[in-house]
Amino acid sequence: MTNPNSPKPVGDHIREWRQRRRMSQMDLALEADISTRHLSFLETGRSHPSREMVLLLAEQLDIPLRERNIMLVSAGFAPVYSQKSLDDPALESARRAVDLVLKGHDPYPALAVDRHWSLIAANDALFRLTDGVDPGLLKPPVNVLRLSIHPAGLARRIVNFTEWRSHLVARLRHQVDVTGDAVLADLAEELRAYPIPDGAMRGPAPAQDYGGVVVPLRLATAEGVLTLFSTTTVFGTPVDVTLSELAIEAFFPADPATAEALRRLAP
Repeated sequence: MTNPNSPKPVGDHIREWRQRRRMSQMDLALEADISTRHLSFLETGRSHPSREMVLLLAEQLDIPLRERNIMLVSAGFAPVYSQKSLDDPALESARRAVDLVLKGHDPYPALAVDRHWSLIAANDALFRLTDGVDPGLLKPPVNVLRLSIHPAGLARRIVNFTEWRSHLVARLRHQVDVTGDAVLADLAEELRAYPIPDGAMRGPAPAQDYGGVVVPLRLATAEGVLTLFSTTTVFGTPVDVTLSELAIEAFFPADPATAEALRRLAP
């Protein structure tokens, strides 16, 4: 009998990631410059891949570093990519870079998150927009997506709640396709199930249509309705698992009135 707790064979990992990337065996074999027959043998376990072959296929399939380590272990090799905490001295320069970006973005909100959208760091501008949020949602670890559209979070102040929630759920589902992360899949379903708060239905119609260009976040504040769009920044050549999963979400004003309101909110 098969032990249910035993590691999954490396061939299963290769096949599942190939299918997740919607590639045929021929497609992947051509990209990796190997024969389709050899790839078939690797997937079925009739051949065992070398360490270099595991890394080659993982590169061609654009597999996240965390999962590459898992594949290596399942093939009988040691992990290649380190996984350090952000307070590790080896990542000090990277952490300083993140803090510099966040601080430099003020008075516009910006935050750094990990692979599950847990808050790592944020600038003051972000917290100036969290008035009225249930304090429980601000206790670490803070999930910024839950903070955004939970009924006790910012949801009551998001004027275009349905549009914004749909955007976040679609983004999460794309991440699930890319990473295969079950935690993100559960989070997407949780966000999709949140009710539409009454406050989200109020507010003036947008003065400008951003459809087809960006999905704006329209947030009601004491300074009026702020209209923001976001960008995502990641490290370009990470070889550490933690660093590869770190992302900076920076929000920008979508109109002059929002820019001025954010400047007024700053100390």
